[in-house]
Amino acid sequence: MVLTPTGLRFQGRRYACSIGKGGLTHDKREGDGATPRGIHRLVGMLYRPDRIPAPSAWAQPIGPGDLWSDASGQPDYNHRVHAPYPHSHEALRRADPLYDLVILTDWNWPEAEAGRGSAIFIHQWRRPGYPTEGCIAFARADLHEIAARVGPATRLIIR
Repeated sequence: MVLTPTGLRFQGRRYACSIGKGGLTHDKREGDGATPRGIHRLVGMLYRPDRIPAPSAWAQPIGPGDLWSDASGQPDYNHRVHAPYPHSHEALRRADPLYDLVILTDWNWPEAEAGRGSAIFIHQWRRPGYPTEGCIAFARADLHEIAARVGPATRLIIR
């Protein structure tokens, strides 16, 4: 998968997508809203089993208490955690459909460096052209098509 100025190129197709409101960066920092440049691996897939069927055999369900730590400096920074969690985090089980299907990247993972950014996911967009907080987002149908075709260690190249 290669992110280009005209979308994401993958298996002979080009998919429209949104990136972080901070643009692309070589110097990613927590909270900057930027999408990190580089070569990343896809390391996991999460889905809402109460809303969609498992998109692939390696997908894991998102439970009611599942969170993602964005607490820089904590030992579980940039990892999936479970409520109750007293530090800064993002809920994986959301009221909106953005995280019904989430593909995880290896940005600053598994050995997270404090302050380098967390939760760089591939997920559904709010609407075309609406920026993310640093993730890459797609139309729902395109996201599901991509999810069915990727596997562990698929590379995501962001130039």
